Amino acid sequence: MKKIFKHSVYFVVLGCILYSCSIKKHIPEGERLYTGATIEIQADSSIKNKEELKAELQTILRPEPNAKFLGMHLGLYYYYKTQKKNPGFINRWLYKKFGQKPVYQSDVKPFEVEDVLRNRLENNGFFYSSATSSFIEKELEASISYKLKVPKPYRMASYQLDSLPSPLYKDVKLATDDSPFQKDMRFDLSNMKLERRRIDAILKDKGYYNMNPDFFIFEADTNQYDNKRFDLFLKLKAEVPKKATIPYKISKINVYPNYSLADSTYHKSERFNNKNYLQDTVFLKPKYLDKFITLHEGDIYNPTASKNTSRRLSSIGAYKYINIQYKEIDSLQTDSLGLLETNIFLSPLTKRAIRAELQAVTKSNNFAGPNLALTYSNRNLYNGGEVLNLSANIGYENQFGSGKNAGLSSLELGMKGEVVYPRMLFPFKINEDFFEYSVPKTKTSLGINYLNRSKLYTLISGNALFGYTWNANRYITYQFNPISISYTELLKTSPEFQDVLDENPFLKRSFDQQFISGLMFSFTYNGMVDANATNQFFINATLDVAGNSLSLFGKEGQAGEPKSFLGLQYAQYAKADVDLRLHHNFGQNKDHTIATRLFAGYGLPYGNSEVIPYVKQYFSGGPYSVRAFRIRSLGPGTYNEAADTEGEGTYFDQTANIRLEANVEYRFPLFSYFKGAVFADAGNIWNSKPNPAFNGEDKFTSNFINELGMGTGVGLRIDVQGFVIRFDLAAPFHDPSLPEGERFDFKFDEPVLNFAIGYSF
Repeated sequence: MKKIFKHSVYFVVLGCILYSCSIKKHIPEGERLYTGATIEIQADSSIKNKEELKAELQTILRPEPNAKFLGMHLGLYYYYKTQKKNPGFINRWLYKKFGQKPVYQSDVKPFEVEDVLRNRLENNGFFYSSATSSFIEKELEASISYKLKVPKPYRMASYQLDSLPSPLYKDVKLATDDSPFQKDMRFDLSNMKLERRRIDAILKDKGYYNMNPDFFIFEADTNQYDNKRFDLFLKLKAEVPKKATIPYKISKINVYPNYSLADSTYHKSERFNNKNYLQDTVFLKPKYLDKFITLHEGDIYNPTASKNTSRRLSSIGAYKYINIQYKEIDSLQTDSLGLLETNIFLSPLTKRAIRAELQAVTKSNNFAGPNLALTYSNRNLYNGGEVLNLSANIGYENQFGSGKNAGLSSLELGMKGEVVYPRMLFPFKINEDFFEYSVPKTKTSLGINYLNRSKLYTLISGNALFGYTWNANRYITYQFNPISISYTELLKTSPEFQDVLDENPFLKRSFDQQFISGLMFSFTYNGMVDANATNQFFINATLDVAGNSLSLFGKEGQAGEPKSFLGLQYAQYAKADVDLRLHHNFGQNKDHTIATRLFAGYGLPYGNSEVIPYVKQYFSGGPYSVRAFRIRSLGPGTYNEAADTEGEGTYFDQTANIRLEANVEYRFPLFSYFKGAVFADAGNIWNSKPNPAFNGEDKFTSNFINELGMGTGVGLRIDVQGFVIRFDLAAPFHDPSLPEGERFDFKFDEPVLNFAIGYSF
């Protein structure tokens, strides 16, 4: 073993020597390869944060030396390879991806860099600094050292506002009174630029339509002091146009609900709520569209209100382009107020669309087959921005393999109609100020499904929903469904299916709950919208309650039997879950991410129910869960389906009323649209009350940590402008279905391949 190790080290060293020689032999005569620069600062003792100043100065050093990988100039290597007469396709491709042109000592301009360093020091208040440089030369390499003498910086004694025309002076004075500038602040040119932009933003919100941050100038006066202090004055530059110093008011608003560049002349105009709606053919009724516009005639110009209007209009979903333009009315301008005409151009999307989706489905119980879905959409059903979606789907699955269940098939047919109204439908008027950020949407839907599973049963189900969704601000979304109804009926059952139900009373009772009527409330905070943030936080909390209102009208059945409503047994339960996610982004372009997730859910049957309905139970495993286990195949608890069914498996997914999961994933760029990932997942499901069919192995106990299914793997993502195709290859290393002492076993030879659209979390 030692000999093999010594030989390996020998070959690595030999390879590095040969590589170095292959680089050095290409360096032109009289040149040296530039290897970088160092900065040495001799600073006054009063200067703090010397290392931060040094780090800032390092960013402006030019040129940058050639990059290294494991101590080797691979970029240079591929560059020199392409200089040959016939470099070959591989070398040309590698140079295109990784190659770098060489940076030599002659490319360095020390005196120019010294000027830039002195200038940056002066911008930070270190006036009268000095800079010198010297090369450090070796046989074929050279670096440079910059030595800087940095004196005590200049600090601010006072911040004052110079004379300005009225009414600008009053508004700028209010802005400077809240300035972050403080006495003894070090002179800093970058902070002054930020202060100009801050004041400009405040003035824009006060109506100064033509203001520009470059119209302001700072002047520093050191004549009153001899100890490196200065008075700072803010003033306007000379020859700033008069129209920049006065606020503007909106005098007229024109809205074009059906705007087209091909036909921009409109003859019909309707006056509604002090706005002019111009459209020859009514595309969207003014009474509905007006709620989305926060601009009003007589308001002072405010770019924030303009952005809010644009955002609210885009939420309708009927428009492709939204363009808000302002036009000055010069003839009506006074010495203290200007007037604007606002034009809102709205270009509609294609009103009708048809979408088709073809999927291939595979499941852990060896079922596989195609699924076809067709959707027809009308984006403006009643000329109020309503969206109609009519969808139909057909799916067929067949169980492959050997065993008693081989050859079973499943046919599923479904139809669903959905109408989304871009407003709140409510019997009472609600104060619209409560929805200042966005207008809520009302969603109604009605659907029916037919499912035939050969040799088992035929089932028909229907569902209806009425609810609201709205954004409280940029990060927070609420969803509230006061009416959520579903009905399920077994039309036909087989003796084999009845045997399954008789052997599993939990499953039988979950099918007995034919009628579900309840409400759902969901809260989401999504910090992921800040794409450039270092830390991004996400939380979704959902509460689902069913059967409470029906219990008031429920009819008592026979002794020990559940109540019924309209002759149907109804479910009564409460279900709550929370999904927490934290992403930490790092790297030069923040394109590396540590993504973590924690999910916890619990369902409580009560009153009329002993078991949560089958469709409302939790499952674990799959591409959005613990990826080392196939979808719906993990748990519950330590239950081993293969052992219990002698390897045959069952037709039913493994479900329960408690779910815990945790995930961590490192995401990194590869090249172009390709990204990689390394991840680890852990999770499982349990029942709060044991199911006799699972031999008591499914009950949640204090030992749940040792019953988590765990796996790890690698992934490939194809990310094209936010559309992600994901492949994850994972293998389990802790399987709770195995006997204790055998659960930790990394089965890298039994990986599970997951294919999905979008990131898992």
